[in-house]
Amino acid sequence: MAAPALAAGEIPQRYVEKVRTWSQDPTVLITLRAWNEKHADLDQDDIDRMDQDWRKQTASDQKPLIAELLGAPLSAMLLRIQADSDGRLIETFVMDKNGLNVGQSAVTSDYWQGDEAKFQESFGRGPGAVHYGEVEVKDTGRRAQQVSLTIVDPRTGEPIGAITAEFDLDLIASTPES
Repeated sequence: MAAPALAAGEIPQRYVEKVRTWSQDPTVLITLRAWNEKHADLDQDDIDRMDQDWRKQTASDQKPLIAELLGAPLSAMLLRIQADSDGRLIETFVMDKNGLNVGQSAVTSDYWQGDEAKFQESFGRGPGAVHYGEVEVKDTGRRAQQVSLTIVDPRTGEPIGAITAEFDLDLIASTPES
C-alpha cells in the first residue's frame, strides 16, 4: 500500500512541535543569549564580511569560523538530533537575532540567513511565527521541505533567534516513526 502524499506546507504538526521543543532546549537558549550579546554591535557591513568569509571557507582547507560553529555544543546537539531521526531530518540550524548561524548539523552554503524568507518570515514576524519553505526535489529524487520557527526567550517573552529544520517528506510519509 502506498504511503499517503503530504501536501506542500504540510510537514506533519508533530514534527513542527519537535522543532519547537528543540528550540527551547537550554543549549539553544544559552547559545543564543551569548551570541546575541557577542553580535550586538554588528552592522550590515560586518555581517556581509562574515558571510563572505564563510562562503570562502566552504571552498578552502582553512575553515576557522566553520570549525568554531561545528565544534560548538549546540551543533553537537543538533547533529545528535539529526542522527536520531532515522533520515527524516536532513539538516537543522539555529540563527541569532541578526540571522547569523550559531549552530548547525551540517555546513550551510552561507552564514547569514537574514536575507532569506526562512528568517524574515519566522523571526521577522515575532513569537509564534512558523514559515514553511517550498517543497524541493533533492538530487536523490526525494521531496524535502524546511520549516522555520521563531525562538522566544522564556525569561523575557522576546524573540531571540530562529530555527530551521529540513525534513525528508517522502521518508516521513513512508515509514512509521519509532
